[in-house]
Amino acid sequence: MSQGSKAWMREHVADPFVRLAKKEGWRSRAAFKLMEIDDKDRLFSAGDVVVDLGAAPGGWSQVSARKVGEAGTVVAVDSLEMQGIAGVSFIQGDFCEAETLKQLESLLAGRRVNLVLSDMAPNLSGVKATDQARGMHLAELALDFARRWLVSDGALLVKVFQGADYPAFLAAMREAFVNVATRKPRASRDRSAELYLLGRVLNTC
Repeated sequence: MSQGSKAWMREHVADPFVRLAKKEGWRSRAAFKLMEIDDKDRLFSAGDVVVDLGAAPGGWSQVSARKVGEAGTVVAVDSLEMQGIAGVSFIQGDFCEAETLKQLESLLAGRRVNLVLSDMAPNLSGVKATDQARGMHLAELALDFARRWLVSDGALLVKVFQGADYPAFLAAMREAFVNVATRKPRASRDRSAELYLLGRVLNTC
């Protein structure tokens, strides 16, 4: 194991959110990011249709399934395997590929979506500019899907990384939604460049 990997592992093990997730039965510390944003912004309603992009290992899907209840629908997508979660339909596939999107749309069976969640992140190359561009591409895919599938008063919560492409994506979000807010939950590590953008109510003008 490299020195960098060892340092990451020490930080991970000592992370209070990692410990709390293990104690409370959440799949990942990311669950606390979503719960904090939901506490502030009330993202969910019972019976909602939710699409969770980049879902593995399933922390956000767990939160979503509990929030929408038995009357709701949660569809999770990831290129990685994910163990089953009660109340969640899972598609294993790359969201960048047309076949995965086709499976997702088939599973929705024409139902419009109340909330699109995207915690997608690219496989890191170690080249900052390249990784930032790849991450923004995933955010753009999530925005494109949300524009086509959200109900008019629906919402998109999408992870982005600050960098050269960020201002253009923020402008695209503001074009797509009436309200756009920036969120940096406490469970996001301080050194991380990640932010979450929350768009609400599609702009039909």
